[in-house]
Amino acid sequence: MFDASLPDPGRLARLSDGELIDAVTGWARASAAAEARKVAAIAELHQRLCTDAAATHAFWVCDDCDALAAQLSCALTINHGRALSQIELATAMRHRLPKVGAKFLAGDIPISTVTSILARTELVTDERALAQLDSKLSERAVAWGSLTKYSLEKALDVWVDRFDPDAVKRTRSSSRGCYFTVGSGSDNADGTTTVHGRVSNADAAIMEQRIASMARNVCEDDPRTLDQRRSAAIGAIHAGSMFLACACDNPDCTAKVDDGRGSSFVVHVIADRESLDAPQDPLLHGDDVKDTESAGDTESAEHTETTEHTETTEHTETTTEPRRKAALIPAARNAILPPAMLAELIAQGATIRFVGDPTGAEDHYRPSTALQRFIRSRDITCRFPGCDRPAAHADIDHTTAWPCGVTHSANCKCYCRLHHLIKTFWPGFSDAQHPDGTVVVTTPTGHAYSTKPLSGLIFPGWDTAAESPPPPAQATQPSVGRHLKMPTRRRSRAQNRAARIKAERMRNAALRASQVRPVASRQTYRAENSHDEYTFRPAGHEPDYGNDPPPF
Repeated sequence: MFDASLPDPGRLARLSDGELIDAVTGWARASAAAEARKVAAIAELHQRLCTDAAATHAFWVCDDCDALAAQLSCALTINHGRALSQIELATAMRHRLPKVGAKFLAGDIPISTVTSILARTELVTDERALAQLDSKLSERAVAWGSLTKYSLEKALDVWVDRFDPDAVKRTRSSSRGCYFTVGSGSDNADGTTTVHGRVSNADAAIMEQRIASMARNVCEDDPRTLDQRRSAAIGAIHAGSMFLACACDNPDCTAKVDDGRGSSFVVHVIADRESLDAPQDPLLHGDDVKDTESAGDTESAEHTETTEHTETTEHTETTTEPRRKAALIPAARNAILPPAMLAELIAQGATIRFVGDPTGAEDHYRPSTALQRFIRSRDITCRFPGCDRPAAHADIDHTTAWPCGVTHSANCKCYCRLHHLIKTFWPGFSDAQHPDGTVVVTTPTGHAYSTKPLSGLIFPGWDTAAESPPPPAQATQPSVGRHLKMPTRRRSRAQNRAARIKAERMRNAALRASQVRPVASRQTYRAENSHDEYTFRPAGHEPDYGNDPPPF
């Protein structure tokens, strides 16, 4: 029994366990159906704005699909990449796999299964094979909900291989699969970030030798473990140094060289003034503290622990020290840097610059260095709704275009290059800015979406509000032929997609051809420098050793 009024807590309490399970199942179907209706609406928008008949900017760097994705980013508060994925899913359900789309609309298939179907059938280009796949998958996908993602992909590959073998997604060779990734901001809350990748064996050997050498060339008093020194060596290498600075407390240590991590490379860190006064943590490096007392020292250890606990309690009762706030590295997807690590960075030679208060209007187009520093520190990310690209790599855009609008902190904000181009060239997009940094973006449909500077959330004590800028001298009028200044691409989005799919299908076809060997019933080889003949059967059969005695 599925009742649409079930979310009432009092009503839920009166249901049996079986009825609650029915409610869970029913709402799961409703959720899938609702997701499918959202996707269908996106497909209709794409049909109106981005098809060959409607699209007029196919060779713009920010084409019709980018403009639609920008509207979806505002409406759904998602980044541009996810918005493009939603568009791809919508068009596939509408045009490529309509029967699967119908099951999706009915709530029979969850969004996770639909996404896997889309990914594994991406390379199918033959219309007949695609229609056959659509029919078979729509019949069987309902029963695949219990499969793991890996098993589901294997089941999908079986059917793709049956109707279009060259469209099966295959893992590329190791050499083509080389990559190196620095983890996103989701895994660096403790001041560290995951780094992972795959490199060639030759590069790996070079890296291992260099890292091992740098990790060894410190004095014996260095408090860091071998793993910590190897990790620090990576930072020193990328700062342009071939040496690792020793972290001991001996000022006369000959290994205390400048390895560039604090002085030669620029890393912008945003922090409260009080965070700069944080002391270095003596336990920041080294092994984890473990209980190493022997059995004979148990009484002494217990006495020490009791004394320390008492002192800590008394200190807490008599003084209230404010909690140190962490710092932020905006260029690393808003990576968090604990105060102790910030103190270590300062001790290594980092330069401290204070972000000044917002100043008045400037009489030139390009903001001064101080004004740029303030705007990037205030915004932290791109100010377009849904976008989290770091402000450190973004453009500084005049909300009211120069020279009608002045260069002022209340008239300038950070846009990534993509959204800067969309706002500047695409008709229907406009924005407004308030003195406190709030930006209101209006899309071609007339919907308005506002964003506030991220600094207000992370540093609530920082007042970034400025005085209102002088009013524009005159109304801003778009220049004639302005659209001709939009950067263009050599191939349209559709052409790029077709070329990528064609190239991958050709690789799959070549791989399949290389795996099909001509089968010979019997082949004869003559051993070098010998008159003996040896006969072998084709691969997969037991070798025929003839009448030769062991060892053959």
